[in-house]
Amino acid sequence: MNSIDFIKVGLEGGKQMLLTLANDMRDAPTAFPTPRGGNHALWVLGHIAHSEAYVVSVMIQGDTDPLPDWKSLFGGGTEPVAEADKYPAYDRVLAEFEKVRASTLKFISSLSESDLEKKTNTPPEYASIFGTIGLCLAMLINHQSFHTGQIADARRALGRKPVFG
Repeated sequence: MNSIDFIKVGLEGGKQMLLTLANDMRDAPTAFPTPRGGNHALWVLGHIAHSEAYVVSVMIQGDTDPLPDWKSLFGGGTEPVAEADKYPAYDRVLAEFEKVRASTLKFISSLSESDLEKKTNTPPEYASIFGTIGLCLAMLINHQSFHTGQIADARRALGRKPVFG
């Protein structure tokens, strides 16, 4: 397996885990994972969609943010709120996530192994994490996995049994 295929498998395998948990939260998309809040399923889906679109479009390709209106809702540092009406509908967020992921996979399919070493449009202070195309794509896998765990915790906070193991 080459690196390009490995990245695709990481993103798609993680997506299946993410969506399995997130779709189980359709009836409670803004349930917090702890009594003190945290990141709920609706925010996680929007955050991953916005972040992934930003990383690929802005940091890698040098284009504009394709979801600029989502930055105030789902951008890094935003605080999730319990009121679902403050967000786009769950199905819209899910559809945007799927659209972003399809675009990411199409972009990845256009890459060669050597493209993974190309520099990105990343500020120097973030170069160790986002300095090359390969680093950016690895971070997308890690980021998705990190936030999937938060949805698992929100499910447990509602008393739901684990889905995986």
